[in-house]
Amino acid sequence: MTQSQESMAPPAAASRLQMVQTAWAWVGVAPFLVFALMFLILPTLYLVVGGFQDPDGNFTLQNIFDLFTPSIMSAYWISIKVSGASALVGAVIGFGLAYAVVLGGLPAWIRPTLMTFSGVASNFAGLPLAFAFLATLGRTGLVTVLLVKFFDFNIYATGFNLLSFCGLTLTYLYFQIPLMVLILTPALDGLKREWREASEILGASKLQYWLHVAFPILWPSVLGCTLLLFANAFGAIATAYALTGSSLNIITILLYAQIRGDVLHNPNLGYALALGMIFITGLTNGAYIWLRGRSERWLR
Repeated sequence: MTQSQESMAPPAAASRLQMVQTAWAWVGVAPFLVFALMFLILPTLYLVVGGFQDPDGNFTLQNIFDLFTPSIMSAYWISIKVSGASALVGAVIGFGLAYAVVLGGLPAWIRPTLMTFSGVASNFAGLPLAFAFLATLGRTGLVTVLLVKFFDFNIYATGFNLLSFCGLTLTYLYFQIPLMVLILTPALDGLKREWREASEILGASKLQYWLHVAFPILWPSVLGCTLLLFANAFGAIATAYALTGSSLNIITILLYAQIRGDVLHNPNLGYALALGMIFITGLTNGAYIWLRGRSERWLR
């Protein structure tokens, strides 16, 4: 039925047609709603309830109080430091790469190549990523051996250790930097040429343009992307567990051990640990959404 025919249809027929279209729209979105309910909403509610229960199902606040014990607070702090370091370094390097391909005047073929690689690398994590870094920068890794053979330089003699805070942060950068490139590139594309031309006409230098025009527009996107990188690293477990095992006490590994029963087997304390992680990532994601809304006002 064409648009003109719909306008000529009786009100009852038009109402039925609208109901049918709405029903089909709900059918289309139903798989997403079911998926979100089963794998996001219900598990989150289960964790929230379990975090306030003891093993017998009775209400208690002891699990929340136990989050402030030194060992658990240390695990949270190490996770925050690793996530913060990888987010900040990833944001700086990612911003440089995105700026280079969008505004740097590089050959046209570099941008699609970088974006394709970023799309793949941002999802490359877990056991394959840990194995790749061990094979490259481990004590007998390819790069380590080549540095010793050709330059007589042993990176481990300088104190570097892949199975440490610095090593885990470096590994996280493999997917943090591409993610920053993917998210920030549209924001850089949104900088209108008219703004730069207007600033040049008014006599502003390139530095003044970035300080007073471009950066004030971009900072919500940059800060929001950095927060998203933090949340992305804070919730990662597969890469950290495959790379460091239990040698680095981060909160995701502690949570995994707690629920699996490697320690005192108090799953409700594990639920409380997860609840604390949800609280931290919820704050960062909420800030990211707010900042993204501010940046989108300039990109319309």
